Amino acid sequence: METKAVIINQYGGKDVLEEGIVTLPELGAHQVVVRMKATSVNPIDWKLREGYLQQMMDWEFPIILGWDVAGIVEEVGSEVTDWKIGDEVFARPETTRFGTYAEHTIVDDHLLAKKPTNISFEEAAAVPLAGLTAYQALFIHGNLQKGEKVLIHAGAGGVGIFAIQLAKDAGAYVITTASQENHPFLQSLGADEMIDYRKNNFKDIVQNVDLVIDTIGGETQEDSFDILTAESGRLITVVNQPDQERAQQKNITAISMWLQPDGKQLSNLADLLETKKIKSIVGSEFSLTKQGVYDAHALSETHHAVGKIIIKS
Repeated sequence: METKAVIINQYGGKDVLEEGIVTLPELGAHQVVVRMKATSVNPIDWKLREGYLQQMMDWEFPIILGWDVAGIVEEVGSEVTDWKIGDEVFARPETTRFGTYAEHTIVDDHLLAKKPTNISFEEAAAVPLAGLTAYQALFIHGNLQKGEKVLIHAGAGGVGIFAIQLAKDAGAYVITTASQENHPFLQSLGADEMIDYRKNNFKDIVQNVDLVIDTIGGETQEDSFDILTAESGRLITVVNQPDQERAQQKNITAISMWLQPDGKQLSNLADLLETKKIKSIVGSEFSLTKQGVYDAHALSETHHAVGKIIIKS
């Protein structure tokens, strides 16, 4: 089938974004076609657009960016049993060149989750990539336990918002870094302690942290080693691989994780959304047009967006 999409035909700045018609692959037996109602922008989108991930994802053009979707099932593969046409779903699809900045997208049936009835498509689209990243960083890689102390860098960012709520729901003591104006917002999400990174270095304020979630890298990541509890501390990052020599010196775990799409985990998040134990925060909304995606990427690239950036079909 053909679908309207915002695509790139070369790597580069925001001006390489264009509108086009793309022929999607043939629908697999265990796949569904989702009519996209909303998607969201994540840093991976514009990093791929710039060409930073070319070695990892050496794809043919055109490429449709975007790896979050909330929408309605429009077609089901021959062996799909759990989903039917008309179902309202959300997902973090597999990472392929047929992304979600499109009116239609194909998703493997095991990666789908039922959209909670009490949230909008926009709120649902904000969840999969950032929410699953936070979930896996905290619990799969970070092994967070009740009563532990966790520091979440960039708490007002997409991953940070979910990490704060999930950690608090799990019974952890939650510290986060953010600019002063975002402190009341993060406190409302459950953060116990907020550090203004513009005025203070967090390593001068906190010590004996059990787990650090890092979405920033660089000096922030380096300084995080200093505050972790020796022997049992864990540093989980979504950016560059941490210094293994320093990790060995302190006998701590320090790993760079890569998100694994997971429909069951997303269903767990859906349950937490349905019961209002966590909430989705939409910061801004744009249209599925060249200009809309251009503006959405421009905002994401500032690193100062609060809440998720949504693109609506």
